[in-house]
Amino acid sequence: MAVERDFDKLWNYEDPAATEVKFRELLPAAEKGKDKAYYIELLTQLARTQSLQRKFDKAHEILDKAMKLIGAEHIVPRIRFMLERGRTYNSSKEYEKARELFHAAYLQSEKYAEDNLAIDAVHMLGIVDKDEESLKWNNLAIEMAERTTDEKAKSWLGPLYNNTGWTYHDMGEYDKALSIFEKNVEWHTKRESGMQLYIAKWSVARCLRSLGRVEEALEMQMALRGKDNEMYSCEDGYNAEEIAECLFTLGRAEEAKPYFSRAYEQLSKDSWVQENDKEKLERLKSLS
Repeated sequence: MAVERDFDKLWNYEDPAATEVKFRELLPAAEKGKDKAYYIELLTQLARTQSLQRKFDKAHEILDKAMKLIGAEHIVPRIRFMLERGRTYNSSKEYEKARELFHAAYLQSEKYAEDNLAIDAVHMLGIVDKDEESLKWNNLAIEMAERTTDEKAKSWLGPLYNNTGWTYHDMGEYDKALSIFEKNVEWHTKRESGMQLYIAKWSVARCLRSLGRVEEALEMQMALRGKDNEMYSCEDGYNAEEIAECLFTLGRAEEAKPYFSRAYEQLSKDSWVQENDKEKLERLKSLS
């Protein structure tokens, strides 16, 4: 089983630009060092910071550099390479290429008993596929995470509960989604997970709205608001959007307007929303 690399602890997935800075500080020593595997793995994670910033060409450029260094002995670096190349393809909507790489990463990880990477690969297959296929992969990943003795691999349970819940939600199976989302809240509550616990609670409230339990959903979203300077702007935007939608559904359109406005202000800055959900932005703007 692979030794945890120090750069794994430096990751802040909410701020890939800041993580990039930290990784670049490690690069010169890693490149000159004797541990080539470490250097290759660091390159793959640097590429991921680019992909998360939607700089896909730069991500591929860094991964090309890593690929040229991979030898037959580099098992974990090769798996990490496949995962990050796959994630870059997935984020840039080249889904078939992504699926092929995630599946290859899964098979390699299973072969060499790399539980953490195997679960990562299966969880990505659950993202790239949809509906029943997605559920198949998500349920497999949950089973793997629940039975592994690797504590790092077990930490995948939170993201897996979240992804499975949203798959059920997207399929319109709201009762099943709610059950999984509530399980996720329980899991994160035990771990005092901060923002991840916030997202888990937000998801429960969002699902309650889909179930028509709008008053309950509104109460939960209002409880999540807190102080704006304690929240990520993106999450603040989604929270404001949900409060607005609940109020609007309850016939309180005037009360909803400032929340629609706040949601538009925040979410219009989000590059993913700009690229993938223009209808949302148009609705928020028109109702604010």
